[in-house]
Amino acid sequence: MNYQKLTERDLKHIWHPSSQMKDYVDLQPIIIERGEGAFLYSFDGKRYIDIIGSWWCNLLGHCNPVISEAVKKQLDKLEHVIFANFSHLPAIELAERLIKILPKGLTKFHFNDCGSASVEVALKMAFQYQAQTGHSSKTRFMCLNGGYHGETIGALSVGSMDKYSAYFKPMLFEPIRLEAGDNAGAETIFEKHGKETAALIIEPILQGAAGMKIYSADYLKFLRKLCDRYDVVLIADEIATGFGRTGKMFACDHADITPDIMCLSKGLTGGYLPFAITVSTDKVYDAFYADFKDGKAFLHSHTYSGNPLGCAAANAVIDILTTTDVMSTAQNNAVWLKELFEDTFRNHKNVGDIRSIGLINAIKLVENKRIGKPFDSSKRVGYNIYKKALEKGLLLRPMGDVLYFNPPLNIERETLVEAVDILASLLF
Repeated sequence: MNYQKLTERDLKHIWHPSSQMKDYVDLQPIIIERGEGAFLYSFDGKRYIDIIGSWWCNLLGHCNPVISEAVKKQLDKLEHVIFANFSHLPAIELAERLIKILPKGLTKFHFNDCGSASVEVALKMAFQYQAQTGHSSKTRFMCLNGGYHGETIGALSVGSMDKYSAYFKPMLFEPIRLEAGDNAGAETIFEKHGKETAALIIEPILQGAAGMKIYSADYLKFLRKLCDRYDVVLIADEIATGFGRTGKMFACDHADITPDIMCLSKGLTGGYLPFAITVSTDKVYDAFYADFKDGKAFLHSHTYSGNPLGCAAANAVIDILTTTDVMSTAQNNAVWLKELFEDTFRNHKNVGDIRSIGLINAIKLVENKRIGKPFDSSKRVGYNIYKKALEKGLLLRPMGDVLYFNPPLNIERETLVEAVDILASLLF
């Protein structure tokens, strides 16, 4: 197959996400033929280390044999069925499995089709919950500065990344913003706005799209207490942080707290299928449970809600995480990899910061380390390193000038060493 012809066919019709398509004139799309473990193989015979887990969703390696087999078996039984008034065994089993590993008290599962949809459901659920429990004045939302929750309208509104939302400001509602880690500031804002706030949405512990910024578990505990004090629904967006990414099964586990609503996606199916769940407590669920004539039902649906193939993949993921040594091995490798990052990059003149949690490791590049001066964004330093890394067989996908690793939990140390060596060769 002629590789150049493939790229031409792609560029003739496909509008790639999060891309300035004019960049593709110089850096043409890489056409992948197959994947195996932490590796991707293109049609022109090149191998790439997928060190970012294909946008953080590839949790257990490409073409994982256990997940693949589970999806194949399900495909011959049931591919899809309307999820209103119908159900199926994979969905029932998935809910039962998740209850065993989720923070205690999360018991009701609303199935969706992607992370952004899960967030939209959470926002609407919280809004309607407040109205149906005698708090109709609670109509606003709080979020953290630097937060990212997706790119549909509600999700964009409670995000704090102008890179994604600037053009759409006229379409968005304005949230109340908190600064991650600032206890005093949060308390002041809750005192001022708690009575009008329906929900606070957060990425617990780790703010991914902000450049893998990490805040303390104590701050997360403090937010839980504030939400309880002011009857504010706490929504934990664990789309990127769930299923072992931060070293624990869920990021909320670092603080030993239970949110009122939790959003799940990405690693939920190991990257196999678009799939998401919004999970709530009984307390939230019960506010919607009434006679039909009362008009309290939650009327939000997705065509692919509870898709059996997605459920099968998710069940396989949970089986792997709970019955093998993947989690413990990843935790051991996380300690080792953090040390390797520190030893390799800490003293580099352009590395201003190293951020590590679980197997996630990130370095922030700066022009002047002493004063923390960033590079001029027009230089596109991170993007240029990304292009050079591809030439050496490493898929990075930086966030601005933050370069990060977010690999599958079962990646081999040998592969991690190779990836660190490639990155180091581009900086030194």
